[in-house]
Amino acid sequence: MGFTFEIEAEAGAARAGRFMTPHGTIETPVFAPVGTQATVKAVLPRDLYEVGASLVLANTYHLHLRPGDTLVRDFGGLHSFMGWDGPMLTDSGGFQVFSLAQLRRITDDGVTFRSHIDGAILKFTPEYAMQIQHNLGADIIMAFDECAQPDDYDIAQAAMQRTHAWAQRCVDHHYQHGNPDRQALFGIVQGGIFQDLREQSAHFITSLDLPGYAVGGLAVGETKADMLATLSFTVPCLPPNRPRYLMGVGQAEDLVEAVSRGIDIFDCVLPTREARHGAALTRYGRLNMGNLRFASDSEPLEPDCTCYACQHFSRGYIRHLVKAKELISHQLLSIHNLAFLIRLMKEMRQAIIQGETAFAGFKSQFLADYRSMVK
Repeated sequence: MGFTFEIEAEAGAARAGRFMTPHGTIETPVFAPVGTQATVKAVLPRDLYEVGASLVLANTYHLHLRPGDTLVRDFGGLHSFMGWDGPMLTDSGGFQVFSLAQLRRITDDGVTFRSHIDGAILKFTPEYAMQIQHNLGADIIMAFDECAQPDDYDIAQAAMQRTHAWAQRCVDHHYQHGNPDRQALFGIVQGGIFQDLREQSAHFITSLDLPGYAVGGLAVGETKADMLATLSFTVPCLPPNRPRYLMGVGQAEDLVEAVSRGIDIFDCVLPTREARHGAALTRYGRLNMGNLRFASDSEPLEPDCTCYACQHFSRGYIRHLVKAKELISHQLLSIHNLAFLIRLMKEMRQAIIQGETAFAGFKSQFLADYRSMVK
């Protein structure tokens, strides 16, 4: 089975689409919960289905270290191993090139890491990143790239050039040794916040004629204004008939702004990380559930939310769980935060289908509400 992408409606640059994969259809725009270690933290697959998740991300680097990608392969791949039979995406380990700067050395051949678990030395090359992802078996796999400091031109340019060379090697290895009908390889556009570099990168990466394309190297320290400006001049360089994935972005207002610029797919650890810090994400901003003002509040986290947490428990009860450090607080807040972002994507999709005026109105109203009470 191959992969197909169709656009159902457009509202300005925003798109409502459908990406068909071997494990089901992904309706876009879509937010993917992150299951770094083959689990979305504190959330069962059953609950992911209930909140409407249609795509889950897992981490190549971490799963290679533990439990090992060959072991996952022997369990039948990630879907079987973690009990999730919907579409899955694995990143390539490229973000760890950035985040584990103290533990790695980069050359044109690849990246040598010192394991954060036991100090063992391992080397990621583009070919090895492909091999690991072939073993993991996700529907969407990512080319190995170098995510670099976004606002230093020389560093961004060198990382971009290396990303291009690695992307070609990933393509060669995947199409020779993988199964392109079962795993769609996405290329990643780099280039920091610089328009000329982003345009060069988009031109090269899209010339590889892949099933989809990602914008990488954002939300890594640049200002929000720079991130949105970079999207504004990068996305038009990507082909309109392929899905576009913005990596690692999950703030609600950023999702709305990026969808309006033509992005289709998102992922981020933010909703579950915020949950573990006792925070609820709502249409009216972030609520710190440890605050005393919620102690006697009988309202749900968000009155119009249909998630399990909001249908069964009050803010006062969840505040008690947070203060008592009960683990169920992580679960309930994670369920709610994921439900909020997934519902947001579905609302945007519906507004796009209704037309440009409807989407513009939705965007304006949502951002006004969200920014009015952000805490």
